Amino acid sequence: MNNSRIKILSPRLANQIAAGEVVERPAAAVKELIENSIDAGAKNIDIDIEKGGAQLIRVRDDGCGISKEDLALALNRHATSKIAKLEDLEKISTLGFRGEALSSISAVSRLVLKSALANQTAGWSVQAEGREMEAKLAPVAHSCGTTVEVRDLFFNTPARRKFLRTEKTEQGHIEELVKRIALSKFNVSISLRHDQKKLHHFHSAKTQAEVERRVAAICGQPFMQNALSIEMEAAGMRLWGWVARPTFSRSQADMQYFYVNGRAIRDKLVSHAVRQAYRDVMFHNRHSAYVLFLEVDPSIVDVNVHPTKHEVRFRESRMVHDFLFRTLHQALAEERPEDFIKNEKPELKPKSATFSSLQQQHSMPLQVQEQVAAYTQLHSDSQNSAKEKKESSSDIPPLGYTVAQLHGIYILAQNQQGLVLVDMHAAHERITYERLKESFAGESIKVQPLLVPLSITLNEKETAVAVERVKTFQDIGIELACMGPETIVVRAVPSLLRNANVEQLIRDVISDLIEYGLSGRIQENINAILTTMACHGSIRANRQLTIPEMNTLLRNLEKTDRGGQCGHGRPTWTQLSLQELDKLFMR
Repeated sequence: MNNSRIKILSPRLANQIAAGEVVERPAAAVKELIENSIDAGAKNIDIDIEKGGAQLIRVRDDGCGISKEDLALALNRHATSKIAKLEDLEKISTLGFRGEALSSISAVSRLVLKSALANQTAGWSVQAEGREMEAKLAPVAHSCGTTVEVRDLFFNTPARRKFLRTEKTEQGHIEELVKRIALSKFNVSISLRHDQKKLHHFHSAKTQAEVERRVAAICGQPFMQNALSIEMEAAGMRLWGWVARPTFSRSQADMQYFYVNGRAIRDKLVSHAVRQAYRDVMFHNRHSAYVLFLEVDPSIVDVNVHPTKHEVRFRESRMVHDFLFRTLHQALAEERPEDFIKNEKPELKPKSATFSSLQQQHSMPLQVQEQVAAYTQLHSDSQNSAKEKKESSSDIPPLGYTVAQLHGIYILAQNQQGLVLVDMHAAHERITYERLKESFAGESIKVQPLLVPLSITLNEKETAVAVERVKTFQDIGIELACMGPETIVVRAVPSLLRNANVEQLIRDVISDLIEYGLSGRIQENINAILTTMACHGSIRANRQLTIPEMNTLLRNLEKTDRGGQCGHGRPTWTQLSLQELDKLFMR
């Protein structure tokens, strides 16, 4: 037991402890300095680093600058020009606001701050060396703006310095940080040099074409070629940006950029909403790619959650989750083959001021029962037959017309661009799956009473949530009741889930309700069963189809939501252009 007396820490030690929350590595210092530059209205930001930022970080901008009177004050803790009273925390529009960045950085480095205002012929500098010292002002030649030089980061905190990674690793973190900021501030020119060698220079982007070029420079041209452009407004929120098609999935979540009012964040509610939107088009263990910007009233989002400002808290989290999910879900559902083949990125224009539910699919000419029974009842469409005889390119549909069937597995079709390859089973599975979902959604959920009610032991918090949200469970076909402070009993479940692990499913739903305020577990399990039904009810390999049957399959696929992937996330078709075919034969 420690019997030493309580005492107040020295300002130096207190600053170094506080600095550890803000400046965990060189990239964190670069982030704080760039954000200060952006808040100062800078249009050009130049960053120089040496030895991965451990030896030198220099950030120079052409912002509004700092006056001589405020220069020394800027290095003090909680000194800021961005907020003045408690109410200001409820409507923060700047990236920085806590007044900790310069103080924290100067506590663990040798820092020199130079700045000049627009109406000054010269600037002033102030410096600190990781300890309490009297600020010394000195005149310096400097144009309008600010330069911050940070040398020997963590020189006086060896415990922190030894935890730095290799120079290359720390440089990589800084590069990723600069890219993330460059994606959010298209009107700002940002350059990065390492050991006097230029790594990146992102010129300011004023037109839409320039914006897309910057996104392509950061995320890669393949991302932009496979991206859907999104813009949607509802309930005072606006979401815009780009989401990659499911076929452009990643092995890890390394290309997911999300911004709230221009601030890059990592938020579990956002991640959950995106995963839900991709849930039946993404191949298992793969990750989506996106660059998305959410604009909301600053009063409904709390950015004062963590010193690093990476986390936020939404005051209407369920509404935000619903808006994100429905917008992305609709974007992925509405894309059709013609959008991809023409290499167009269709935009979702704002459709209404409120966002209540997704637009229902129109009924298809064939019934679900006919689909599950397979394509034996498919018939030749007389209009399609007439169209097949036309040779005008304007009459050729996106997936073209069938020319052959390969090994009873693939359909070979010719369209205006070249050759289309279609996986018969995967395509038919998606068509059947979407019609099963449509049929299921149009009916009330059929409930299966349990012969022996299931008793589940929970903790008090979980039981309270189950009782509070009993109506939510009823809406998804689950009848339960509280039998004690730590026990619930389940009396009925959706008939489709009668053979599922009901106890684990209930626990997962309650966990989601606690974490996110809502859950899609039941629908996910129902969709999994519908996917299996669609899979077993779809065309199998080596099934010979007639030309009219195959053309009917192509036409149905063209108007099916999420038609690019089967229910398991596998692609249903691919395009080979004439140029690609010519290249194979060196034409």
